Amino acid sequence: MARARSARAHETVLRAAQELVAERGIEATSVEAIARKSGVSKATIYKHWPAKEALLLEMLAGVFGLQQRPAFDSGNIKADIAAVLAYQPSKNFELQERIRPHLMAYSVTHAAFGQAWRNMVMEPPRRELRRLLKEGVKKGELSPDVDPDLSLILLLGPMMYWYIFLRPAPQDPTLLAEKVVDAFWRAFGTQKARLA
Repeated sequence: MARARSARAHETVLRAAQELVAERGIEATSVEAIARKSGVSKATIYKHWPAKEALLLEMLAGVFGLQQRPAFDSGNIKADIAAVLAYQPSKNFELQERIRPHLMAYSVTHAAFGQAWRNMVMEPPRRELRRLLKEGVKKGELSPDVDPDLSLILLLGPMMYWYIFLRPAPQDPTLLAEKVVDAFWRAFGTQKARLA
């Protein structure tokens, strides 16, 4: 019973933090304000999270759908890379759009928080893309001298540009991802891959 109460309190605090950050921003959202809004004591909040930033990172991971990702392993390297690039983990776009400006501003003025957030967002796709690139080389679809770091820049760069500067845009990220991967394959795919 205590565990169920603890889980309910955890979720109540996360919801209160979401609402407050969307309303007034991260800087103006204190643990005291979250405690008042959620009805959960500060002592209980600190039992769940060591600091405000830890609470906020977990809340943001929920809002932006970062906790679970699908497996990108269909066996088709090119299609899997496009799927990683196009993947949008959450459909809660209205709440995301309300929180995103606050998140960006806070990340600039709180470097450690900003770095932790960027790692949460970017490390999973980077890891997946590195694995797929390595597999593409192993299968003979990509040139053996393809540079993994440059490849990540070339693949992720256009998607980040679209996401940051063109949203909301008429361009479907799936179509853009396919075009990006097609261009990458033309530059780094082997003859075998082009004939397939």
